[in-house]
Amino acid sequence: MSSLPKGHAGAFPEGSRWRQGHRLLPLLVCFKLCANGITMQLDTTNMVSVGYNKYGLLRDDLLYETEDVKEAIRRLPEDLYFERCFRIKRAMDLTMKHRILPKEEWVKYEEDGHYLQPYLKEVIRERQEREAWKKK
Repeated sequence: MSSLPKGHAGAFPEGSRWRQGHRLLPLLVCFKLCANGITMQLDTTNMVSVGYNKYGLLRDDLLYETEDVKEAIRRLPEDLYFERCFRIKRAMDLTMKHRILPKEEWVKYEEDGHYLQPYLKEVIRERQEREAWKKK
């Protein structure tokens, strides 16, 4: 039986390497679970079990890119945007090489902030305001 959460077993074809216990499976499930554009509230236990910190990713790097999230990313300051791109590209490179970062480079729980949340909240507030205005 699949080790995926209920309702996610069909996300990967039978016999694929993702179903055979690939080490990034929890990370991919995390992407799937964040599909509504809201961050998961992770404690240190979940952070370690998901393992995104081993690839240098932050929590907000795992958000599914809905229209709201895309707009929030577009509004990021240039330095935050380039840091985000670097982290994602590095994680993809490490995945392709079947490696993780050295332990001293892992993101620590205390360092894992919500850099995108202020921008995302603003985008959502503006969208809700527009929707309310259109209803009038």
